[in-house]
Amino acid sequence: MADQEREDLISMLAAQRALFQITVRGIDDQQARQRTTASELTLGGLLHHLISCEGHWVTVLIERDENAVVELSQFEGEYRMADGETVAGLLAEWDKVAAATTELIRTVDSLDTSVPTPLAPWSPEREWWTVRYTLLHILREISHHSGHADIIREELDGANTTLAQIS
Repeated sequence: MADQEREDLISMLAAQRALFQITVRGIDDQQARQRTTASELTLGGLLHHLISCEGHWVTVLIERDENAVVELSQFEGEYRMADGETVAGLLAEWDKVAAATTELIRTVDSLDTSVPTPLAPWSPEREWWTVRYTLLHILREISHHSGHADIIREELDGANTTLAQIS
C-alpha cells in the first residue's frame, strides 16, 4: 500500500497545477505574453516561472549538493515567456516536470530527510529543509502565482479560474 502522505502531496500538487492550467486554458501565445496590470507579470511568464521553480527544487532534492550556489544569471528571463516558447509547449514541459516530481515523491528515502538548499543572495547562510518542506514550498509557489494568474486573466478577457472552467 502506498504511503498516504506521499499520495496526498502528489494529489495536492496536481490539483493546484490543474487550477493554474485552467487559468491559461483557451489563451493564445500572444495573450500569454500580454501585460494586463501594472505588474510586469504575464500568464506565460508565470507559467515559465512555475516550471523553472518546480524543476529547480526537484533537482535540489535529487542532487543534495552541500556546495550548491545559485547563479543569478539563471534567473534572467525567469518571469518571461521566451520568443520560441508556446503555451502548449510550456504545458507539455510542465507535465514532464510534474511526472519527475511525482516519481521523486514516491521514491525518495524519506520525507523527513534534510536536504541542503543552495546559497543565494537572499539566503547567504546554508539552510537545510526536509523533503516535505521543500515539496510544500513548491505547492506554495504554485498557489501564490495562481492568484496572480487569476487577476491577470480576468483583466485580459474577463475570465478567471471559475469562468475558464465553464468555458
